[in-house]
Order: sequence, then C-alpha cells, then structure tokens
Amino acid sequence: MDERVILSREPLNAEARLDLQIGPITPAPRHYIRSHFAVPDPPRAISIAGAVAAPRSLSIADLRALPRRSAVVTLECAGNGRAFLDPPAPGEQWRLGAVSTAEWTGAALRSVLEPAGLSAATVEILFRGADAGTPPDGPAPISFERSLPLSRALADDVLVAYAMNGGEIPPEHGAPVRLIVPDWYGMASVKWLAEIVALERPFSGFYQTDRYVVGDDPVRSVKPRAVIVSPQAAVRRPAIVRGFAWSGQGPIARVDVSVDGGRTWRGATLGPQPSAAAWCEWQMGWAPSAGTYDLIARATDASGEQQPLANRANPLGYMNNAAQPVRVDVR
Repeated sequence: MDERVILSREPLNAEARLDLQIGPITPAPRHYIRSHFAVPDPPRAISIAGAVAAPRSLSIADLRALPRRSAVVTLECAGNGRAFLDPPAPGEQWRLGAVSTAEWTGAALRSVLEPAGLSAATVEILFRGADAGTPPDGPAPISFERSLPLSRALADDVLVAYAMNGGEIPPEHGAPVRLIVPDWYGMASVKWLAEIVALERPFSGFYQTDRYVVGDDPVRSVKPRAVIVSPQAAVRRPAIVRGFAWSGQGPIARVDVSVDGGRTWRGATLGPQPSAAAWCEWQMGWAPSAGTYDLIARATDASGEQQPLANRANPLGYMNNAAQPVRVDVR
C-alpha cells in the first residue's frame, strides 16, 4: 500500500494518507511533502548575516550544542483544499492530505540569533533554503526564501530543527536543518535552511509577495479545519465517525458533524491536543439505517472562527478550508 499520494515527482509533492493516520504523530514516511524545487545538496552550515554586529557561520554541531527544545506541530500547506475550487486555481491540486503532525527537535531561533547581535533597525528575518530553480511563471534562478516579522521570529516557539520524531530529518523534509514556525502555513517553515539574514526593510521576494498572498494580504495563520478520516466510501452499522481538527488561531473548541449534508449537526467528542500547535483527534458514534449519507465535519477554534461550508475562491487557491463532504454507503 502506498503511504502517500504522489502529486508530482520533480519536484516531489505528496499528500499524506489521512485514512492511515492513527494517533497524533505522523511517521516521517507518511508525512506530506511540499517542494518547490528539487532536493538540494544538504548545506553543511547556516550563515547568519545582514544587519548584525557579528556575522557568523553555525555548524550543525554548533546548533546541537544550544539548549534543546522539542514541539509537536501540525504543518499544513497553504494550498491544501485547492483541488475543490471552481473555477480551478493554478498550482498543486491538493485535496485534504497536505497536512501532517510531527515532533520537531532543535534550538529556539532566538538563541541562534542572539549571539549575532541584531541591529536595532531590524524589522524582518529572512530565511533562505539551499533549494533553487525556476518557478512556473516566475524569475530564474531563485532560491526558496521567506521572511518573518521580527516579533514572530523571536517568539519562543520558532525552532531551527535538526530532528523529526526522534530521528534525523529525512532529505525530503529538509535535512539537515529546517525552520519550524508553529501555527503558520507550511511555506514559513523553510526547508534545507542555509542562510539567515537580518533585514532593515521588508522582504519582497517572489515567494513573499507574488505567491502566498490572497489579494494584498499575506498568508500567515492556519485557518480552522476538521477532516473525516473514517468512514470513507462504505461502512457497516454501527460506526464511529473519526477525524482530526486543527487551527493556527488557538485550540479547537468544538467539532460538529452532520450526516445529512449539513441540515442538522451533532457535537463530536474531542480527544487530547498534544500541544497548542497540534491537531486533536475527534470522534462521534453513529448508528444509521442502510442508505447513502453525506458526512460533513466542521471545526470551531478558541478564537470563535468556524470553518466555512463554502469554498474560499481566490486566484492562487490558498487557505481554502471549507468543510468537504464525504459520501458514505451504509450496508
């Protein structure tokens, strides 16, 4: 059985098989993969430059010598759900599997930056991956690079990670070192991290201002979403409707489930959330008669935002977190 659904092989893009997800942690071979370019040769060190008093090069050994931190984080591609848009939007046609959860271990970005001495005029921190190439309809050649506002970069939860689920980060997931930015869509968590640059003015690169935007607004915090992982297609009676829910705007407050296409709703039972930045499992008992049913799950987070039922259309197909029905035949 294939452990992922391959969308493209060069660059490699693959969805997680959510029907195989048991428990909160996604094993590395099943974790979704988002690549903009081919997997590069791994960088041997991270350079820290720009508006700093002491530019430096940080080896992997140097990074491992810093205080160690671990966090369970759900990462989701900003294009997750793009395949459901009508009219279609360009880009990888993700359905709902561009999301996974792993335990990441590394050093706090703040502890990496502090010895360099940031200029008082610093407004953003730029992260450049070792991967490079020509994006569709974009300039050539470029590296994948993204910036964070200084306040977000210096937050306690941002990691420069060197381990995934207790082992080395696999090449396709950004080895040897990648950034992890909890609660933001996955494009912020730059893989194959090679350079960190302090900036005194906002960054305007291709993947900052031409992509990962909705109109004039940058794509940032993950929107609330619940997905159904079982049943899929067919089920015998009675059944358990089960899935996962997450948001980058706070813990999941509730998940509501409809078995009649959205006419009526019942609250599901939420499982524990392994961290503030991770999904939680949910379930609901169901004893239907034989027939065909349209199941829908929708999440509401602690900020009060509820997952919409209608698709969020935009030209680049980002942040479409609409609840998607699952048609099930009950025997």
